[in-house]
Amino acid sequence: MGINDDKDIEANLQIGPTDRGMVRLFIEAGKIEIPMDFDPEEAEEIAEEILAAAKAARTRKKSP
Repeated sequence: MGINDDKDIEANLQIGPTDRGMVRLFIEAGKIEIPMDFDPEEAEEIAEEILAAAKAARTRKKSP
C-alpha cells in the first residue's frame, strides 16, 4: 500500500491536547482506534509537513 493507492476505508480523525501536555491524533476506522501522542515540538513539525504537502498538492492538482 502506498500514498497514492485508493482505499475504500472511512476513518475519523480527532486532534487535541491531552491532560498530560501532549498533542493527540486519534484515528478511528471501524473497530480500530489508534491514539498517537506527540510532544508539542513534534506536533509542530507534523503540522509543517502537512502544510508543505498541501502546498505541493495544490501545484499538482489536475484540472477537469
